[in-house]
This record gives sequence, C-alpha cells and structure tokens, in this order.
Amino acid sequence: MVDKELARTVIGIMGNILSFCLFGSPIPTFAKILKSKSVGDFKPDPYLSTLMNCFLWDFYGLPMVHPETLLITINSIGLAMSALYITIFLIYAETKARVKVIGWIFIQLAFMVILVTCTLKFIHTNEHRSTIVGIICLIFNVLMYASPLTIMIEVIKTKSVKYMPFCLSLAIFFNGIMWVLYAVIDKLDLFILLRIFFFILQNGVGLLSGAIQLTLHACCYKVTLKDEDDDKPVKELQPSAADAKA
Repeated sequence: MVDKELARTVIGIMGNILSFCLFGSPIPTFAKILKSKSVGDFKPDPYLSTLMNCFLWDFYGLPMVHPETLLITINSIGLAMSALYITIFLIYAETKARVKVIGWIFIQLAFMVILVTCTLKFIHTNEHRSTIVGIICLIFNVLMYASPLTIMIEVIKTKSVKYMPFCLSLAIFFNGIMWVLYAVIDKLDLFILLRIFFFILQNGVGLLSGAIQLTLHACCYKVTLKDEDDDKPVKELQPSAADAKA
C-alpha cells in the first residue's frame, strides 16, 4: 500500500515543478523588453498581483500559521521571479508608470506588515491564524487569476490561439490536477482546495481553464498557422503560480 504522506510529497514536488513553469512563462516577453529596451504597451498588473499573492501564501505556509514547506518553496520562487519582472519593468518604463508601480509596491508592503503584525500579536492559535490568513489568500488569489478570461474570450472571437501559448495552457491543466490531489491526499487542506475551487469556477483557469484552452488550441490551431500578423503587441496569460500553487 502506498504511503499517503509519501504520495502527497511526490505530488507536491511535481506541482511545484509545474508551478515553476507557470511563473517562468513570461520570460520570453521580458526577453523582448530587454532586447527592445522598451515596455511598450506592456502592463505590470499581473506581476504586482502575483507578487502580493506569493507574499500572502508564503506567510500562510510559515510554522506559526499553517506549516507547509512545499507551499513556501514555490511561492518564494514566484516571489523572486515576480520581483525580477517588476524590476525589469521599472528600468524601462516611463516615469509616470514607474511611480505608479512603486506606489503599489509600498501599499502591498504596508498591507503585509499590518497583516503579519496583527495576526501574530492578536491571534494566538495556529488554527485561527490559518483560517483568517487563508481567507485573505483566497480573496487575493481570485483577483490574481481574473485576467486570463479576457484572453480566452479573444481567442474565441478571433479563432486564433496566437497569444495563448500551448505549453502554458498544458501546464495550467496539469498544475490544477496536481494541487487538487495534494490538497485531498492524507489530510484535507481546506484553503488550498478552496483556492483551486475558486481558481476553476471564478477565474477560468486551473483544471477547467486548462481544458478549455487545450480545446481552443485543437479547434483554432490551423487558423493560427495562417496568421502572419506578427506586429501585434504580445498578450500574456498570467497564472501564478501561480496556478501555482498557493
């Protein structure tokens, strides 16, 4: 009989690998930014959201809240990569956009300081801490995964998956499977499972989104091959991790 804890660990590691693929998906776009030395019409909003999301899930996975080593591992990677993306944006953005991004970063840091301080000072049990922090994580996770809906709508309208990378769609699909299994094996982690549940139903990603995207790829692949317009701005389908996992 397979040891449940071992199976959960293996699935968690595989989920982390897939989550890393999601966090790494914007690399080609930022390579173009570095090459052109301009951010063009690129928006940093998804990465600011990912930065905050990773901050929150890292805090959730700490021993004083809800100990989860794998949760901290992948979100720390996501945090570092998001910080790198935002740094590149700040280097090549115009002053107005740069000031706006820095302002949002300060707001996020202030929120995290308040949350961590209040949680550790006024809430004295791990159960209550994980409940409150978990709910906040769910809210921000829902916000982070809202943007892919617009990309899928555009794919349906244009019948072209040019701006929806196949590898990313595949990673989202399998990533959702892995983290659902991780949440239910051995011990039910309510907030990780609910996060994926909201991820599927409200944001169009995860298992449902991945399946829809793969279906769109199958239906629109031939049309996309005929599309020779390479001058349109690149549009990204941003995870997290994230789905990254928590």
